[in-house]
Amino acid sequence: MRKKDTVLIIVIFGILLICTGLFAWWVVVKRDQKKETKENICFNWYINYEWYNDEWKDSAVAQAITEKTGVTVNYKTPVGNSSNTLDTLIASNELPDMITLGYWEPQLKTLIDNDMVYPLNYLADKYCPEFYQVADPDSIKWYTCSNGNIYGYPNSSCSYNDYLNNKNLASNQVFIVRKDIYEAIGSPDMTTPEGFMQAVRDAEKMYPTVDSEPLIPIGANFFDDFGDTSFDSFLQNSLAIPYEKDGKYYDRNMDPEYLSWLKVFRQMNEEGYLSPEIFVDERTQITEKILKGRYFCMFYQWTDMEDQLKEIYDKDPDRIYIAIDGPRNSNGNPPVLPTSTVQGWTVTLISKNCKNPEKAIEFMTFLMSEEGQKLTYLGVEGVTYDTLNGKPVIRNEVKKILETDRKEYNRKYGADNTYWMLQDNILQLQWQQDPIPPVKQMKEYTYPYTAYLGQYSVSIPEDTVLGNKYERLRNLWAETLKRLLLSKSDEEFDSIVEEYKVKANELGIEKVYIEATKQMKNSKIRMGIEGSDQ
Repeated sequence: MRKKDTVLIIVIFGILLICTGLFAWWVVVKRDQKKETKENICFNWYINYEWYNDEWKDSAVAQAITEKTGVTVNYKTPVGNSSNTLDTLIASNELPDMITLGYWEPQLKTLIDNDMVYPLNYLADKYCPEFYQVADPDSIKWYTCSNGNIYGYPNSSCSYNDYLNNKNLASNQVFIVRKDIYEAIGSPDMTTPEGFMQAVRDAEKMYPTVDSEPLIPIGANFFDDFGDTSFDSFLQNSLAIPYEKDGKYYDRNMDPEYLSWLKVFRQMNEEGYLSPEIFVDERTQITEKILKGRYFCMFYQWTDMEDQLKEIYDKDPDRIYIAIDGPRNSNGNPPVLPTSTVQGWTVTLISKNCKNPEKAIEFMTFLMSEEGQKLTYLGVEGVTYDTLNGKPVIRNEVKKILETDRKEYNRKYGADNTYWMLQDNILQLQWQQDPIPPVKQMKEYTYPYTAYLGQYSVSIPEDTVLGNKYERLRNLWAETLKRLLLSKSDEEFDSIVEEYKVKANELGIEKVYIEATKQMKNSKIRMGIEGSDQ
């Protein structure tokens, strides 16, 4: 071999050694950077509900997730009105790293249209293809926009396929009574107007006070700018009022059966059985009064009273609330109660203010995964539960705290969907634990009546002409509903109904319902639902 060739080989070999050394150095640096990132990353996560007050901190679940992902969370919630708070964050471009809000809230469209949040598919393609392995295909399909991007991922989502493939899916809507009072008055039939009114009268007569405070004979959810779910949608579902007729979206608020029952509540108010409190109380006050057992009966969502039920049950099992057959239509038809839909409840987004979107999509993906869901629901094996005969069983001491002190349970353990922002109810069915008797009773009560109604969800952006009409119509209904309940006679009630019809027509209700019908038909196609009338 010539000397020149030998020198060339030595030079090439030296270059290769240098390159290898540089590559090894780069790998070590990137590894250390990743390690540093894993140890130090903290996301500010905005939850658009002022009532949410749990913290990440020291719970067993939070620590386990942090250990596996390297992420800690600083939850932020609204101060005062949630809509105003989020609007301010958007206007000032001070959005935190992650955002969770209701899928129906107008700010969702604002965030997307103003390019303030990342497309999750973009982040997944670039950093985390595992996202597609853990995401539900139906949820991805539903939330994919016309531009091909998906910006938010839902929690509590249940597709039509999920509904068909899973038995005993529950609705959260129930008509409840306080067990001891109901039994004391003879467990009467409350499905008819006569039976309902007499039961309320008897309850108030026998139990005028509860621990020195006045009994509230008929409770309700809180009134807001769009009405009151207890007196509109929950009552309508109990009466099996259809969402559509002859293939067209139906104005349930003007249904004769429904209006007939609203007159029952009007008469109850005339007799003094609708307390002024129910028209002004917010969720916090309602929660307190449920815990005190001050309501005799009400339409409510059992999922929002689990903690109170557990505390009541621990102190006095006879004072719990139970679900019974409530108001029914004149034919006695059973209720039609909604389960979760593909829209879910909330959606979670990653803000473009997030300085580490790579880590954010990885974090979301972990929480959505089976491992993340098991942690979110069951907690940490050996701490909150043990595996016996192949099945997870919650430890007795943990279950005791869960059933008696939810606040302490959340602080110490953080399981049972304390961090519910990406919970997957369908995936979690495989680990489902038996709830305490009153929760179990309410949940199982709904099984025979649960139906899939996601095709009837209507969304019309506020910043459109039609959206503005829709918003004003909903505001008009809220105002009208309260007036109907407080009206002094059936004649005044009928007059208010006619006034509503005139104003609704002036606001363009016909155009809104044409759009609602269009959305309904489109949703049925997208969801694979056949047939027209409910």
